Amino acid sequence: MKNLKQFFWICSGSDIELLEKCPSESSKYAGIGATIFFTGVFAAIAGGYALYTVFDSVLTATIFGLIWGFMIFNLDRYIVSSMRKENKIVREFATALPRIFLAILISLVIAKPLEMKIFDKEISAELRIMEQEKFAEQEEVVRQRFLPDLERSNRDLALLKTEIEQKEAVRDQLREIARAEADGTGGTMRRNAGPIYKIKKADADRVEQELLELKKSNEKLINERTNFASANDSLMLAEMNALEQGRLDGPAARMEALSRLTADSNAIWWANFFIILLFLAVETAPVFVKLITPQGPYDHLLKIREYVFEAQRAEDTSKINVDTKDRVIEFPEFEKDFVKERLESGLKSS
Repeated sequence: MKNLKQFFWICSGSDIELLEKCPSESSKYAGIGATIFFTGVFAAIAGGYALYTVFDSVLTATIFGLIWGFMIFNLDRYIVSSMRKENKIVREFATALPRIFLAILISLVIAKPLEMKIFDKEISAELRIMEQEKFAEQEEVVRQRFLPDLERSNRDLALLKTEIEQKEAVRDQLREIARAEADGTGGTMRRNAGPIYKIKKADADRVEQELLELKKSNEKLINERTNFASANDSLMLAEMNALEQGRLDGPAARMEALSRLTADSNAIWWANFFIILLFLAVETAPVFVKLITPQGPYDHLLKIREYVFEAQRAEDTSKINVDTKDRVIEFPEFEKDFVKERLESGLKSS
């Protein structure tokens, strides 16, 4: 148990020698270290899974996942260990803001791959829908390329058939007029096949001949247009059949699928929101613990050690300056003034 506690102390970036002198602080820093450690573990799992979706290799994903987890662990350890208690909450908070923003960013990066794993089944189903939509878009692109020719061909066919139908309608109308003249139901209202009937019959025969010629000329064009439309349609179907339905399974596609799911389902949106919130809380907890807890014995001892170091540094600097001053007498006059001036400015600044 003691070894485990010391391990978590190391994870928190604390000085073990000082913590052993502060029993009341040991649990706090063990907790901070455990949070940092498990954040690194989660980061390794998340990074490994994310890279597995890219490389599809367990070995590669494991190696890079461990590297990623260790990097996040080390970054968290630095963020927490570099914070100092000054009993001035506003100043401490302002100093901690960059660390808080960095912790939030890390938590979001860690959370995203784990979110995709948690909703893996739903994402896989959504990916199949996205694949079908993408394939339908590809088919539509092919269709739009052939559509102008098909529409033009269909318009030409409709015009040619309409010409024949209009001519047939004129012929039928003239035949009816001639028949009515012959049986006395129209025209002169006299039942006979007289000269007026013959004139009307001749008009109907003339239009019949024109219809035959029109059919002969138009049917050739109709066959050409029909064959062209059929060949164009066959070519379009061949290109559609040659299309391959691509498989969407990369990280970007999975993130897009998750985004669509959260937009369509309130339940998934809230679940996703609370997962992100959980990782935000876990990642920022050590920083806020350091902020809200009052200055303790460990912080006091750490401040003394840093003060001793600074005092020793100032003392060493002062000794060096005094020794240098004593040797100045050996310099020429113009060099003495220069060295004295530099030494005095150095002492004032220190």
